[in-house]
Amino acid sequence: METRARGHCLCGAVSYEVHGPLRDILLCHCEECRRFSGYVGAFTAARLEHFTLVEERGLRWADSPRSDRHAKRGFCGECGSSLFWQPADGERIHIAAGTLDPPTGLEVVGHWYTHQAGDYDELLGDARPKDSELATTELRWT
Repeated sequence: METRARGHCLCGAVSYEVHGPLRDILLCHCEECRRFSGYVGAFTAARLEHFTLVEERGLRWADSPRSDRHAKRGFCGECGSSLFWQPADGERIHIAAGTLDPPTGLEVVGHWYTHQAGDYDELLGDARPKDSELATTELRWT
Protein backbone atom coordinates (compact mmCIF):
# COMPACT_ATOMS: atom_id res chain seq x y z
CA MET A 1 0.00 0.00 0.00
CA GLU A 2 1.26 3.47 -0.89
CA THR A 3 2.43 5.79 1.90
CA ARG A 4 -0.36 8.26 2.72
CA ALA A 5 1.49 10.33 5.32
CA ARG A 6 4.75 10.66 7.17
CA GLY A 7 5.63 12.39 10.39
CA HIS A 8 8.19 12.70 13.14
CA CYS A 9 9.07 14.33 16.43
CA LEU A 10 11.10 17.54 16.69
CA CYS A 11 14.51 15.81 16.78
CA GLY A 12 13.76 12.83 14.51
CA ALA A 13 14.27 10.11 17.15
CA VAL A 14 10.71 8.97 16.36
CA SER A 15 9.29 8.83 12.86
CA TYR A 16 6.34 7.01 11.35
CA GLU A 17 4.37 6.36 8.18
CA VAL A 18 0.68 5.80 7.57
CA HIS A 19 -0.29 3.54 4.67
CA GLY A 20 -4.02 4.20 4.71
CA PRO A 21 -6.62 6.87 5.36
CA LEU A 22 -6.39 9.47 8.12
CA ARG A 23 -9.38 10.90 9.96
CA ASP A 24 -9.84 14.66 9.99
CA ILE A 25 -8.59 16.42 13.11
CA LEU A 26 -10.46 16.63 16.38
CA LEU A 27 -9.40 19.09 19.08
CA CYS A 28 -9.40 17.56 22.55
CA HIS A 29 -9.83 19.86 25.54
CA CYS A 30 -9.50 17.21 28.27
CA GLU A 31 -7.27 17.90 31.23
CA GLU A 32 -4.81 15.19 30.23
CA CYS A 33 -4.35 16.50 26.68
CA ARG A 34 -3.91 20.02 28.01
CA ARG A 35 -1.25 18.90 30.49
CA PHE A 36 0.50 16.63 27.99
CA SER A 37 0.65 19.11 25.12
CA GLY A 38 0.52 22.44 26.92
CA TYR A 39 -2.84 23.46 25.48
CA VAL A 40 -5.36 21.57 23.33
CA GLY A 41 -4.64 18.17 21.80
CA ALA A 42 -5.09 18.14 18.01
CA PHE A 43 -5.32 14.55 16.76
CA THR A 44 -5.96 12.67 13.57
CA ALA A 45 -6.23 8.86 13.65
CA ALA A 46 -5.18 5.83 11.62
CA ARG A 47 -5.98 2.15 11.86
CA LEU A 48 -3.18 0.27 13.63
CA GLU A 49 -2.60 -1.99 10.64
CA HIS A 50 -1.91 1.10 8.49
CA PHE A 51 0.61 2.58 10.95
CA THR A 52 4.35 1.84 10.89
CA LEU A 53 7.11 3.15 13.15
CA VAL A 54 10.14 3.91 10.96
CA GLU A 55 12.37 5.14 13.80
CA GLU A 56 11.47 4.45 17.41
CA ARG A 57 14.68 4.88 19.42
CA GLY A 58 13.20 7.88 21.29
CA LEU A 59 9.66 6.54 21.72
CA ARG A 60 8.41 6.33 25.30
CA TRP A 61 4.91 5.56 26.54
CA ALA A 62 3.16 6.93 29.62
CA ASP A 63 -0.13 5.77 31.04
CA SER A 64 -2.87 8.36 30.84
CA PRO A 65 -4.07 7.98 34.45
CA ARG A 66 -7.55 9.53 34.20
CA SER A 67 -8.40 8.17 30.78
CA ASP A 68 -11.82 6.52 30.64
CA ARG A 69 -10.39 4.35 27.81
CA HIS A 70 -7.25 3.30 29.77
CA ALA A 71 -5.12 5.03 27.17
CA LYS A 72 -1.41 5.53 26.93
CA ARG A 73 0.43 8.49 25.43
CA GLY A 74 3.47 8.25 23.19
CA PHE A 75 6.16 10.90 23.25
CA CYS A 76 9.81 11.34 22.33
CA GLY A 77 12.06 10.78 25.32
CA GLU A 78 14.82 12.81 23.64
CA CYS A 79 13.05 16.03 22.60
CA GLY A 80 9.75 15.73 24.52
CA SER A 81 7.41 15.93 21.51
CA SER A 82 3.87 14.70 22.14
CA LEU A 83 3.14 12.16 19.40
CA PHE A 84 0.39 9.60 20.02
CA TRP A 85 -2.65 8.69 22.08
CA GLN A 86 -3.77 5.08 22.07
CA PRO A 87 -6.72 3.57 23.95
CA ALA A 88 -6.09 0.12 25.44
CA ASP A 89 -8.95 -1.49 23.51
CA GLY A 90 -8.67 0.55 20.34
CA GLU A 91 -8.07 -0.44 16.75
CA ARG A 92 -6.64 2.98 15.96
CA ILE A 93 -3.73 5.12 17.00
CA HIS A 94 -4.37 8.83 17.39
CA ILE A 95 -1.58 10.95 15.97
CA ALA A 96 -0.72 14.50 17.05
CA ALA A 97 -1.54 16.52 13.95
CA GLY A 98 1.43 18.85 14.37
CA THR A 99 3.84 15.94 13.86
CA LEU A 100 2.62 15.21 10.32
CA ASP A 101 4.67 16.35 7.35
CA PRO A 102 2.69 18.73 5.10
CA PRO A 103 0.63 18.73 3.06
CA THR A 104 -1.90 16.75 5.05
CA GLY A 105 -5.18 17.55 3.31
CA LEU A 106 -6.83 17.39 6.75
CA GLU A 107 -9.03 19.92 8.49
CA VAL A 108 -10.23 20.51 12.04
CA VAL A 109 -13.80 19.23 12.26
CA GLY A 110 -14.79 19.33 15.92
CA HIS A 111 -14.07 19.57 19.64
CA TRP A 112 -14.38 16.96 22.38
CA TYR A 113 -14.17 17.07 26.18
CA THR A 114 -15.10 20.74 26.08
CA HIS A 115 -16.49 20.45 29.63
CA GLN A 116 -12.83 20.18 30.72
CA ALA A 117 -11.60 23.11 28.63
CA GLY A 118 -9.31 25.64 30.29
CA ASP A 119 -10.95 28.83 31.51
CA TYR A 120 -8.88 30.72 28.90
CA ASP A 121 -10.24 28.62 26.04
CA GLU A 122 -12.61 30.50 23.74
CA LEU A 123 -15.05 28.05 22.21
CA LEU A 124 -18.15 30.23 22.06
CA GLY A 125 -17.66 31.54 18.53
CA ASP A 126 -16.61 28.20 17.05
CA ALA A 127 -19.51 26.56 15.21
CA ARG A 128 -17.77 23.18 14.79
CA PRO A 129 -19.51 20.22 16.48
CA LYS A 130 -18.75 19.68 20.16
CA ASP A 131 -18.87 16.59 22.38
CA SER A 132 -22.20 14.77 21.92
CA GLU A 133 -22.79 16.54 18.59
CA LEU A 134 -19.79 14.59 17.22
CA ALA A 135 -21.74 11.34 17.65
CA THR A 136 -24.06 12.42 14.84
CA THR A 137 -21.33 13.96 12.67
CA GLU A 138 -19.86 11.98 9.80
CA LEU A 139 -16.09 12.25 10.20
CA ARG A 140 -14.10 12.30 6.98
CA TRP A 141 -11.26 9.84 6.38
CA THR A 142 -8.91 10.86 3.59
